[in-house]
Amino acid sequence: MVTKILVTGGAGFVGSAYVRGLLGPGGPGGVAVTVLDALTYAGNRANLDPVRDHPGFRFVHGDIRDAVLAGRLAAEHDEVVHFAAQSHVDRSIHDADPFVSANVLGTQVLLDAARHGGVRRFVQISTDEVYGSRATGSWTETAPLNPSSPYAASKAAADLLVLAEHRTHGTDVRITRCSNTFGPYQFPEKLIPSFVIRLLEGRDVPLYGDGLHVRDWLHVDDHVRAVELVRTGGRPGEIYNIGGGTELTNRELTGLLLDACDAGPERIRHVTDRKGHDRRYSVDCAKIAAELGYAPRAAFHAALASTVAWYRANRAWWEPLKARAEA
Repeated sequence: MVTKILVTGGAGFVGSAYVRGLLGPGGPGGVAVTVLDALTYAGNRANLDPVRDHPGFRFVHGDIRDAVLAGRLAAEHDEVVHFAAQSHVDRSIHDADPFVSANVLGTQVLLDAARHGGVRRFVQISTDEVYGSRATGSWTETAPLNPSSPYAASKAAADLLVLAEHRTHGTDVRITRCSNTFGPYQFPEKLIPSFVIRLLEGRDVPLYGDGLHVRDWLHVDDHVRAVELVRTGGRPGEIYNIGGGTELTNRELTGLLLDACDAGPERIRHVTDRKGHDRRYSVDCAKIAAELGYAPRAAFHAALASTVAWYRANRAWWEPLKARAEA
């Protein structure tokens, strides 16, 4: 029997990796995927080219806030995996309205559509940023939410709506909260592709503040593998942290990128720190490891090198997107 999965935001970075993993070589089989994506500035149908001819693939250009469209699609599918979101912190600081609209209202529209359409499972893709900063140790899934940016606050609100759906209506919902994800096909405004592209073009890289903000880095292949473990084996109403196991300061990461691009430290340009910039994120992944057997497989340094090599070899992919981001 074929499981029909609606993947929102499936033309974005992580969503498209998930779809390629489901329908590409080595995928689980027995699934058909419909991607619903509004193709805003960060969405790119080219991310789905490797699977566009798969018989189980369909693409729908549309907005998750369109209740009529969401209702029709939900009624045609067994499960929803919800990646669609506005996700760039700097943009949310400049203008929070699109983040509240897409991430909060859009999620509620989908939840309503899923319940009325008889969807049997709803997986919400969230972020470690909902927990806020932590000086030492790691956040578990039971930690209180303490977001700093409008983006993180909108994701925290969406998570609470998803949990309320489960508690009120008994809907099978599952939430994943990931650390900083990297890999090929990532939109050029994010830190790693932004710095790599700047260095490849001979430009300086802007490092916020003292550069000592700490992030845990997760390769996109490990991220989507964990999402699939949660979709197929997670428990209803539960939250699962997903980490990569490599914590670096932004200064350390920048040094690695400089080395990978044959550039020196003179290419670093220190800039005023971002407002409300969390000092450190760290999630405890013991729960997903114990329940679902998850552990990151990507060796960080090799994965970073292959990511840099991908951007070096795929200028035709990122040059138009870079122009779009700058506009």
